[in-house]
Amino acid sequence: MGRRVSGRTILAVETSCDDTSAAILRGERELLGHVIATQDMHAGFGGVVPELASRAQLRVIDRVVGRAMEQSGVGLADVDAMAVTAGPGLIGSLLVGLNWVKSAAFALGKPFIGVHHMEAHLFASALEDERARPPFVALLVSGGHTLLLHAERWGRYRLLGQTRDDAAGEAFDKVARLLGLGYPGGPAIEQQAREGDAARHPLPVPMVRSAQRQDSEDYFDMSFSGLKTAVLMRVRELEGAGRLEGEVPHLAAAFQNAAVEQLTEKTLRAVQATDCRRVILGGGVARNKALADRIRSRMAPDALVFVPSPRLATDNAAMVARAAQFRLERGEQAGYDLNAQANLSMPGIVEAPSATHGRMEADW
Repeated sequence: MGRRVSGRTILAVETSCDDTSAAILRGERELLGHVIATQDMHAGFGGVVPELASRAQLRVIDRVVGRAMEQSGVGLADVDAMAVTAGPGLIGSLLVGLNWVKSAAFALGKPFIGVHHMEAHLFASALEDERARPPFVALLVSGGHTLLLHAERWGRYRLLGQTRDDAAGEAFDKVARLLGLGYPGGPAIEQQAREGDAARHPLPVPMVRSAQRQDSEDYFDMSFSGLKTAVLMRVRELEGAGRLEGEVPHLAAAFQNAAVEQLTEKTLRAVQATDCRRVILGGGVARNKALADRIRSRMAPDALVFVPSPRLATDNAAMVARAAQFRLERGEQAGYDLNAQANLSMPGIVEAPSATHGRMEADW
């Protein structure tokens, strides 16, 4: 903890994976500048190649920050504080952003803060709607994480459930590869599913059984490896019969239906258990329209479901700036010994209501 910083204008940098982003945020929602530089070099590899990602970020980070500053009309000297994603993520990529911010903060004599990437996702919807505030249930679904949280207030979170194997976004990518749809898999699966009939290839919905009760160890947890295996077995059967090509849209629809149903059911269980009528979706998979639509359709009429715009759902510096605003207002600052951590623990996690979920406070 350091001296209290108002943080009225924050420069934030996000480089946790392959994107490079910078944002200038004034107050809680006045986004003055925001730039996201994406990389398309990874499609041929079927996933992000960490070394290629960090090298590309080194080449563009100065230009990305400079462009965001141009958009904002604010100079570096006018920035009150700086922020950067400190983890979790790809270690090489994290270090690109962290070292840039540490160097700039030192040179300018500015305070800075390291932000947890998944906590930043919680703040994404708050940039667009002031009603997106605690208490709420949050479903954070991305290529690296699948988490179900109850946010009692900003900075205090109960981790109810998480995936036991693949993250949701990772499962979408792997199934897309099985179906020959390329990378990234989420948008490709969703597009194909619009033309398909999920009933042609019914797939099991993992971790959802009528016998489960709230004190069951797997009541809120999720899993995608078995679903992925079920798709693989069906793909091999169809390949053997020479029918795979024509069935791809139907398989995509079946997979998406099962994945969305699992995520929806777990979210609704959390809503019921916490008696909370606000739900926030975050992460790249939150862009899946079928997921948001199904959760909304199953919620009470007076419930609120917040889904950030596509630009704020995926990795971006604007959400990092908003999370940093909260942390700085609490008087928190980082020292120059701050280091990137690929498996950084999320701040503010408190013991889950059930002792069976105490294990969820481990690093992720």
